[in-house]
Amino acid sequence: MTLLGSCIAGAAGATEIENKSVVYFTRDLSSAGLQKIYAKVNQDMVGKVAIKLHTGEKNGPNIIPRPWVKDLQATIPNSNIVETNTYYYPSDRYTTEAHRETLKVNGWTFCPVDILDEEGTVMLPVKGGKHFKEMSMGGHIVNYDSMLVLTHFKGHVMGGFGGSNKNIGIGCADGRIGKAMIHTGDNKEEWGLTDKQWQVSKDAFMERMTESSKATVDHFGKNIAYINILRNMSVSCDCEGVNAAPVVTPDIGIFASTDILAVDQASVDAVFGLPEKDKADLVERMTSRHGLRQLSYMKELGMGNDKYIIVDLDKE
Repeated sequence: MTLLGSCIAGAAGATEIENKSVVYFTRDLSSAGLQKIYAKVNQDMVGKVAIKLHTGEKNGPNIIPRPWVKDLQATIPNSNIVETNTYYYPSDRYTTEAHRETLKVNGWTFCPVDILDEEGTVMLPVKGGKHFKEMSMGGHIVNYDSMLVLTHFKGHVMGGFGGSNKNIGIGCADGRIGKAMIHTGDNKEEWGLTDKQWQVSKDAFMERMTESSKATVDHFGKNIAYINILRNMSVSCDCEGVNAAPVVTPDIGIFASTDILAVDQASVDAVFGLPEKDKADLVERMTSRHGLRQLSYMKELGMGNDKYIIVDLDKE
């Protein structure tokens, strides 16, 4: 893989250089690597901190290793993991009761896990959206001062890929109202599904998901940071659990930024930069689902910068 950009001396804590956003990178896929890269983007993690993590279906093989998250969470004062219940599909996380059992099975027991929509919802504004003026979120989201978006970057059956944008765009919307707002439509052709709850067109789905993400980004302002872990990248999301497609894409490393568009753009570019034989399946998943519309729409909404410089932490 060829990294875009170059290592920049003395860039610790920087967010923009030469009108490009800074994206940090390490090949060190370990607890130590995760903590090292978090230290570059944690300057505005203040007050009560939500760690937005996809905790996965029961026994999911590809989720972020629990020891890494445990070690990181222990270094973040006044923090806990946050999640929401799932949308309308067979899931171990559809109800709060089932979700909590799944959390135990998957070992997310070392800190509190706040299921944001356990006690209701809250509407957050979507500034500049063309599909929504507001989005229904898990009500507990307003109890936090900061958010760390900790994402296992991988494919996704509808989104094409799941990066930071998907993690909060779908993952902060509550399971009954917000997720229905994003997924429900009247287009039968693009997904081949008869259930109206899944009929939104591909481009509209990416845009709706991104508008939901923008509501969370705007809510936290500068007090939000993003980490994408490019490891065990199946074309399937962790929501497919043990039924996920086999991993055929090689591990790459960890990207982090305070710019959501830059970190997702850098992650996508890293996958596209792999040799053809290594990237073919994941690239096909991204492109066939129109997943790159996530990136272009984030740019249109002014959510970040698709021009970035890589700070390679392994060369510091």
